[in-house]
Amino acid sequence: MKHPHYYDLPKGHMEIGENEQQTALRELWEETGIKSSDIDIDPNFRFEHIYYPTYERFGGEQVKKTLVVFLARLKSDSTQVIPSEHQDFQWFTWSSPPVPIQTHTIYPLLDKVYAHLNA
Repeated sequence: MKHPHYYDLPKGHMEIGENEQQTALRELWEETGIKSSDIDIDPNFRFEHIYYPTYERFGGEQVKKTLVVFLARLKSDSTQVIPSEHQDFQWFTWSSPPVPIQTHTIYPLLDKVYAHLNA
């Protein structure tokens, strides 16, 4: 998903009563229009990254954030992506992620996906 100055993945905050996968599926649908029925989730992959960004809106306080990512494949190459919360989207080949990206989260994720797919 294209933000003003970088690319990132669809993601967001858990709502009351949701589990991690329900949150991921809801955020995917809200931000891309991709429905859970459009994908097959790899049941053997889960990525977690904890980090502490500083937020000016919280007076410069550091906040603990936990990013959880699941791996899935689209069932069809003709699935339409409809970005709703971002400027645009773009598919990238495995060997050429965009620059700039969220380096503190995306590079470790790409390393884990690569290891998982080549195990």
